[in-house]
Amino acid sequence: MFAEISNQAGLEALANKLNPIVGYWDPLNIGTAGSPELIGWFRHAEIKHGRVAMAAFVGYIVQANGIHWPGNIQMPLGAVNANLPTVSYADISAAGGPSDQWDALPTGAKLQILGAIGFLELWGEATPALELDGQQHYVRGGKPGYYPTFKGRLPHPVPFNLFDPFGFSKNKTPEQKERGLLVELNNGRAAQLGIFGLVSASKGLIVPGLDSLPLTPYKGEPMAYFSAVNSDLPYVSDMLNWHAPGGAF
Repeated sequence: MFAEISNQAGLEALANKLNPIVGYWDPLNIGTAGSPELIGWFRHAEIKHGRVAMAAFVGYIVQANGIHWPGNIQMPLGAVNANLPTVSYADISAAGGPSDQWDALPTGAKLQILGAIGFLELWGEATPALELDGQQHYVRGGKPGYYPTFKGRLPHPVPFNLFDPFGFSKNKTPEQKERGLLVELNNGRAAQLGIFGLVSASKGLIVPGLDSLPLTPYKGEPMAYFSAVNSDLPYVSDMLNWHAPGGAF
């Protein structure tokens, strides 16, 4: 199984299963120069980034078409924050394309998202959480891409797990699970190219197949987590005024 891949031979076998036409391509020489721990790290990183990219690609398409939740993303709650302005999901959607919509998010929303990401990273990397599921960390021979469960593990009740929340894959055969991982890897690789292509095309760059789409042009900085809307945070204004030496960016 994939958890046992720790050398070049295993990587070559996986590559041929994923895409027999392209086959094994390793420009960084990870297979020949990398230790089993390094190979596990790279494999986990690819799986995780592929999952994020798949969600981002679908989300970009949804947001680019003006689809949004009803109601408000921010509103005052009594006297606690009576001066807080009301911001609806429609307001965010009307800000422009997906990147403009992100820039328009209130500071509180971005801080909550950042906190959630930090928790998910911490839980996914925590050896005690993995050991509760009978697993090991991916650099110690564990399964790359495995995410520990929530249910019955946290003080606060959590109804769903992050991975396979509805239990669709738990009763599948090992062969079905292996094929599912192959599909996930291929889809994740395509999604990484896709989301980078959409963001690049929105900046006016030539991206064959995507630059002809009616994407809303984006004038901001796609790599900046915070925008001018969040200038109430320390250092954000200074960060937004920074430019690379020589004006490269």
